[in-house]
Amino acid sequence: MRSVYPRCFRFSLMAVLCLLLAACQREAPAPAEPAVAPPKPGPIPQIVLPEPDPREEEPPGPPELPPLFRDIERRTFQFFWDTTNELNGLTPDRFPSRPFASIASVGFSLTAYPIGIENGWVSRTQAVDRTLATLKFFREAKMGPQATGRSGYKGFFYHFIDMQEGARYNTWVELSSVDTGLLLMGVLFAQSYYTGDDPREAEIRKLADEIYRRVEWPWLQQRPPLISMGWYPERGFIAHDWRGYNEAMLVYILALGSPTHPVEPEAWDAWTRTYEGDWGVFQGQEYLSFGPHFGHQYSHVWIDFRGIRDEYMKNRGIDYFENSRRATYAQRAYAIENPMKWDDYGETIWGLTASDGPQRTTQEFKGEQREFRHYSARGAGLSDEFDDGTIAPTAAIASIAFAPEIVIPATEELYERYGEYLYSSYGFLDAVNPSFKYDIPLKTGRIIPGRGWVASDYIGIDQGPILTMIANYRNEFVWKVMRENPYIRKGLERAGFTGGWLAPPGEPQTSGEPDPEAADASDIGMAQSRIPEDDDRPPSEPRASDPPQ
Repeated sequence: MRSVYPRCFRFSLMAVLCLLLAACQREAPAPAEPAVAPPKPGPIPQIVLPEPDPREEEPPGPPELPPLFRDIERRTFQFFWDTTNELNGLTPDRFPSRPFASIASVGFSLTAYPIGIENGWVSRTQAVDRTLATLKFFREAKMGPQATGRSGYKGFFYHFIDMQEGARYNTWVELSSVDTGLLLMGVLFAQSYYTGDDPREAEIRKLADEIYRRVEWPWLQQRPPLISMGWYPERGFIAHDWRGYNEAMLVYILALGSPTHPVEPEAWDAWTRTYEGDWGVFQGQEYLSFGPHFGHQYSHVWIDFRGIRDEYMKNRGIDYFENSRRATYAQRAYAIENPMKWDDYGETIWGLTASDGPQRTTQEFKGEQREFRHYSARGAGLSDEFDDGTIAPTAAIASIAFAPEIVIPATEELYERYGEYLYSSYGFLDAVNPSFKYDIPLKTGRIIPGRGWVASDYIGIDQGPILTMIANYRNEFVWKVMRENPYIRKGLERAGFTGGWLAPPGEPQTSGEPDPEAADASDIGMAQSRIPEDDDRPPSEPRASDPPQ
């Protein structure tokens, strides 16, 4: 039987149906883009924050972290609380080997205790007791130019000191400007946190003031206006100054903020002029590069660099916080590219910094001779590069405030893939190397059959940034406290920082206007890193985090 509909009508009906189908396909939603786009090279536009409307509700805080992070925080806090000598407040450089105390670790301990208070892990009374014991030790410690029996000289302290007596640990230990700086950041944090009327909290504030005020910063300006890395009683001043971009930001800011022995602002200007060899594009990111990631983290533990900028960063069109964010993305991009073909590197397994490693040795890996190291600075960037396949959890986790969208999955993957042997009583052990499976004597750590090398120690200066930067990500805790410290504010202002939280009340908080002409300036060329080749460094070239080999 033939259709009663004319052929032309059938064709028209089919055309309409085709058009409707095509329209539906065109209106299908596009795949969702990432919530936070990765940073791109080049300056960020001027940022002017509007005055807050008191009628508006507070904006929501950062996204809820997975439960794993709460466990990491608690375990990492316990590292500082459990391993510190409660009689004098000295924290070991590493645990469980615990050979000596690190003054830098003490700075992180002093910052950790209030985090414990805020989370209910210790009482305020317990933390005040521990903090007072610590500050009393450093205020009363024996000081002088003698090579033994002293904790420091001219207000500076030795990098490593005996856990019980607090004297210089050995003749290879230097009087360290940067490690004294890390200690002082914890001291000033305690000063700004314990603001109660209790006489013991008042004593904390007084002791912190005395410890900071007696540091004679100009004494280390042997080649003014730059600041030397330190001094040995046997050999005198270290022949290298803080140059190039690295963690020494905190050294210069502390020195500029001193009310008793300050350096002049020209010190900051001279130091930033040594940056130029470190600015460039690496792994698709344009930023101020420093290979080991601790250089992008340490100063940011205590100082909120969001929206405040010195002259150098004004001319570059970004701030130091954005710089660290780009550096974090570059680290991950390097791991994804994995030019050395190390095992397990990828989108969620990345992170190079100063850390433990298996051993100083050369072994064949995938048909090539490769160098491996024990404790060493590892990194990827325009300079200070070294990579032997060793991943340090602190490199990624302590970057949580910079790039949570890539750090959270990296942290979860570290736990899922290696947690059985890398995650223990005090959180993540220092490092893991899935590529190192050689049957040779190890400096430290152990080989997991079929899985590679894993560290056996926790290191205080790697634990500290994990705990403190998670706290900053959650509610800006450390940053908020340190914004109130007058010495930190003064140091930043004398370095030329403006905008953001440094702006006077009522003044718009702006990140500043980039100078297009200065963006191409190059005053002083190559920066000199303080991180030489692992064990081959001369005795006069210490690292802030460098125990003996």
